[in-house]
Amino acid sequence: MIDWLKGYLETYKAALDHLPLEQISGAIETLRVALKEDRMIFVFGNGGSAGTAQHFVTDLGKGASDKLGRRFRCMSLNDNIGWITAIGNDYDYADIFVRQLENHAKPGDVLFTMSVSGSSPNLVKAFEWGTRNGMRTIALVGGKGGALAGIAEQVLVVNSAHYGVVEDAHLNICHLIAYAFMEHPELGK
Repeated sequence: MIDWLKGYLETYKAALDHLPLEQISGAIETLRVALKEDRMIFVFGNGGSAGTAQHFVTDLGKGASDKLGRRFRCMSLNDNIGWITAIGNDYDYADIFVRQLENHAKPGDVLFTMSVSGSSPNLVKAFEWGTRNGMRTIALVGGKGGALAGIAEQVLVVNSAHYGVVEDAHLNICHLIAYAFMEHPELGK
């Protein structure tokens, strides 16, 4: 078991050592502009990535906003379980995010998702809709990239196929973005 634990951590460290810093910096800039222009930031994902989406929105909406003295307008599309189950039941599970965006999103707003495969139908459908409707799009994906890598305006790839490692690294990327604002409040000016 110790050898397996060491192996996991070595794989994780290798993924962290190769995080796409230029792309992370670009995502920070996109969110800085969204903050300045008072745009909405919609964050969402499936499974563990849904939890990361909620965590990231908390870090932006509370932690970063408190430090900046300006408020990020952000929401996790994973948080309204009544709406999600109604959409999934009455239409299709692939519509759970896009149907919420149809109610809330405007051109210039930001879609931000994370997906190990990069090919979840509900994420792809939301990003296709967002692209057609003038939204900025940021996708955190695993080493395969998936369909999102061909759709998203900004793609941040964690070069691994291991679900746990990629999800861990996606949370690290979200922390890097949120803490950039927390520790550099001049970004909010």
